[in-house]
Amino acid sequence: MGDRPGAGETVLALDRVTKRFGEAAAVDAVSLSVRRGEVFALLGPSGCGKTTTLRLVAGLERPDEGEITLRDRPVASPARHVFVAPNRRNLGMVFQSYAVWPHMTVFENVAYPLELRGLGRAAVREKVERVLDLVGLGGMQSRPGTLLSGGQMQRLALCRALVYEPDLLLLDEPFSNLDAKLREQMRAEVKLLQRRLGITVLFVTHDQVEALSLSDRIAVMHAGRVEQVGTPRALYERPASAFVRDFLGQTVVLSGRVTADQNDGYFSVAFNGPLAGRTLAGRCAAASLVPGAAATVAIRPEDIRIAPDDPTRSEVPHLLGTIDALAFVGDRYEARVSLGDHCIVLLLTRAREWREGERVRLGFPPERVSVWPA
Repeated sequence: MGDRPGAGETVLALDRVTKRFGEAAAVDAVSLSVRRGEVFALLGPSGCGKTTTLRLVAGLERPDEGEITLRDRPVASPARHVFVAPNRRNLGMVFQSYAVWPHMTVFENVAYPLELRGLGRAAVREKVERVLDLVGLGGMQSRPGTLLSGGQMQRLALCRALVYEPDLLLLDEPFSNLDAKLREQMRAEVKLLQRRLGITVLFVTHDQVEALSLSDRIAVMHAGRVEQVGTPRALYERPASAFVRDFLGQTVVLSGRVTADQNDGYFSVAFNGPLAGRTLAGRCAAASLVPGAAATVAIRPEDIRIAPDDPTRSEVPHLLGTIDALAFVGDRYEARVSLGDHCIVLLLTRAREWREGERVRLGFPPERVSVWPA
């Protein structure tokens, strides 16, 4: 078992790393570090620079500026004229395509990297059989790579990357070629395997669920830069920018104007149009808010308290909405609720019957509401 995050040893560090293609900076002054034994995700939309960052770490691209170090050893530094070839970085990598060699058996696929390193036959067999057993491919050594299922190919690619005990395992959209059910199964298997071996993992994904469920820490990337680094829960509950807030999960966003600074980190926001006369309060998410400024109120849908409209109720600050459409999906209802000139989708408990056209009271607990500049 390896050490858990927090042991303090930095396996990988990027210091203001920049990579340009022509005039455009695909990676723009990125700095981050990955600690021993943790799973670190690069998360963001297509074109944000996450895959280029991974390729820079792997040595498949050369940075134009900055420095990359592995276990305190510089492996890429234009200023120092240092560039260590990919095969000398002791990294394991699993590509989207898995790159399983079809002319080789399962055993030969996994053994090949060890044979390139000159290991003896007995040592190769021992290491290959051990890693195949770890991922549930024991007994399949003689099977051709072409006769494996998608999930088995994924495991085989992992075996080949792990067999020589790399300092860092790189995963590039590792589950993108699997169907939804198999993706969920492989996420759980990879997490268990990582915990068992204590390996350090850097992986690229655009899938929020994948990043949130697998990672110890996440770097959210946008336009070549790192917007925020933190634990999954910290990023979800305390986003540092509107981009991070809206990219991770669903968010209900309403526009209004700041009416008061409550001097305790909370602001009151009033609405116009169909919601005129209603006010909500929330935590300040930016220092530039002042009374009179245009602002947006944001809350996660699951934090909204939903109840039938009852004028006698004493509720946290609330707004009234109408259920326009309702679908029973087994463990809950999915409801489209009109809220002024906004339509939002909420999940309703099946503990009671709901009806289309029903008026509902939506409570907005101030501690769950954030207020942002418009």
